[in-house]
Amino acid sequence: MDALGWDSCDIILVTGDAYVDHPSFGMAVIGRMLESQGFRVGIIAQPDWQSAEPFKALGEPNLFFGITAGNMDSLINAYTADLRLRTDDAYTPGGMAGKRPDRAVIVYSQRCREAYYNTPIVIGGIEASLRRIAQYDYWSDKVRKSVLIDSNADILLYGNAERALVEVAHQLAAGHSISEMTRIRGTAILLDSVPEGWTEIDSTRIDWPSKIDAMPNPYEYKDPESQSCATDSSSEKDAAPVDPQAATPIRIIPMPLHRKSDLDKDRTYIRLPSYNKVKNDPALYAHASRVLHQESNPHNAKVLVQKHDTKEIWVNEPPIPLETDEMDGVFDLPYQRRPHPSYGDAKIPAYDMIKTSVNIMRGCFGGCTFCSITEHEGRIIQSRSEESILKEVEKIRDQVPGFTGTISDLGGPTANMYRLNCKSEKIQKNCRRLSCVYPTICQHLETDHKHTTQLYRKARMIPGIKRVAIASGLRYDLALRDPEYVEELVTHHVGGYLKIAPEHSEENTLSKMMKPSISSYDDFKEMFDKFSKKAGKVQYLIPYFIAAHPGTENSDMLSLGLWLKKNKFKPDQVQTFYPSPMALATAMYHSGRNPLKKVTYKSEKVSIVRQIEQRRIQKAFLRYHDEKNWPLLRQALKDMGREDMIGDGPHQLVPAEKKSARHGTPPRRPGGKPAAGRSAGKFDSRKARNRP
Repeated sequence: MDALGWDSCDIILVTGDAYVDHPSFGMAVIGRMLESQGFRVGIIAQPDWQSAEPFKALGEPNLFFGITAGNMDSLINAYTADLRLRTDDAYTPGGMAGKRPDRAVIVYSQRCREAYYNTPIVIGGIEASLRRIAQYDYWSDKVRKSVLIDSNADILLYGNAERALVEVAHQLAAGHSISEMTRIRGTAILLDSVPEGWTEIDSTRIDWPSKIDAMPNPYEYKDPESQSCATDSSSEKDAAPVDPQAATPIRIIPMPLHRKSDLDKDRTYIRLPSYNKVKNDPALYAHASRVLHQESNPHNAKVLVQKHDTKEIWVNEPPIPLETDEMDGVFDLPYQRRPHPSYGDAKIPAYDMIKTSVNIMRGCFGGCTFCSITEHEGRIIQSRSEESILKEVEKIRDQVPGFTGTISDLGGPTANMYRLNCKSEKIQKNCRRLSCVYPTICQHLETDHKHTTQLYRKARMIPGIKRVAIASGLRYDLALRDPEYVEELVTHHVGGYLKIAPEHSEENTLSKMMKPSISSYDDFKEMFDKFSKKAGKVQYLIPYFIAAHPGTENSDMLSLGLWLKKNKFKPDQVQTFYPSPMALATAMYHSGRNPLKKVTYKSEKVSIVRQIEQRRIQKAFLRYHDEKNWPLLRQALKDMGREDMIGDGPHQLVPAEKKSARHGTPPRRPGGKPAAGRSAGKFDSRKARNRP
């Protein structure tokens, strides 16, 4: 601050990551964005949270504290899917674990409040974004309140929040208070009561009667003498005079009737089941999750409201996606593309992984139920211009120390969704599908990968660039629609192995994941092998799979294990389902119901694997070839009544247990003589005793 001539900061950002000035690190993007708006921005990275003193290091900010846990959820960062403590942290110098607290957003916010009580606190990033309403918390195995309440923050920004954050900053700078900022997209705020003059769609229950009569409106004023609505009198003589300045009462419409009603979208909200209800009723939790995901299209989503005790969580509509020029503006900011010099020579693993990669787009329309990317970044793809991307490749070549000529990735949440959007703007604005590619690829989706193919070709022709790799996950069912793209990918951008994620082989599980049939994998493998052979290369697909996903029976894992053996795959790194906040699969895990369909108390039940031992059994099926897993698998197969799968046959999963030699028959060496140190006959054990 002294070097810059500042006496104070306008905004202080607190993050759980080490500070790396690179556009793949959210804190750098937010800091540079606010700086470009003329604000003086300070950053406190990985502060010691044991007291409030480290949060006073830069003094009190003039406008607000901005809090984030970092690029990852702090709990996912700290614990494995089996709730074991991780021993490293990729976002910390030296990969050292323990430099951020669990539930970092809550802890940091409370320390900032302790340091400067009256300073506004704005929370954001993926940890806050996925906890904007009541959410199931895998680590404590209970439903927790919105993080906005637990953190005691003033406002929550969710999703890619550049626009919302700039708006909040400018309004605070203009002298407005956060309590006045009630209608900023991509924000959640806490209210004492809902505003008047709105229409409420009541979605607090799932057991509506078949015939719904007029519902009593709890917001209407009842005359204490007549017990009727004072404004409902049919007599002009008795009617109260109408005050044109009076607030309009809230109108309530039951969820089953809302499509039959004439609604003003801009003055309508959906009331979710309250925190107390979803905490105690798993079916209502699944229903609330379904509604939230259905209200994710920024062009038709409604405000969501959820009561938390006496307060109302008011979640404004999702942010409108950034246009291409806005995306370019974000990525063209003056990043130094390296860690802060205070870290010296210490390695930051996450930076080493992405320092030569380029993010070309945001968003994902895949809708995989176990993934939270869509809930954070949205389904509508936001793409940078080709010019901006190629310019960044040149910056990497010129600015990154020790650059070897290899771009490690041109991608994003998915490798091959760049500039793939709905063909019709009108249809996109009205669409409520959870996925553009499941159960089938939507006929209105643009599937021509020509822009991506052209980008790859231009990037690898830049002087000084020897190779452009593609490391982001490939949506292979989508890639099948464009063989020219697959040929470009296989010929020039695969270094022997391409990782893809079928996730499972069985339809029973794939339908709960919203993933394509394994036949799509087979079709892609055929195309991959064809183009590899044409290029004169020997290359392999490395498939990823998930065990213990909701809806997965042991019989499904057995079938997957046999599929792996048949295809000669012996996976080393396998994963168990991790219930992350707000994911639809997490709602399945908690409730035992399927929110991909309408939820009722009689609706489809989903099998869930909760016990650690059962989760390990399912994981063992993926590593059927590891002899350490054979005893566990043999017992599981016996319990399933599938002992026929134990043996050395090509269609059996694990070998039978080797029977040890009978007691008293010693092993013999070649020639028939007993092994050394063993007696061939009987002996008198008394001779081995010590004499008295």
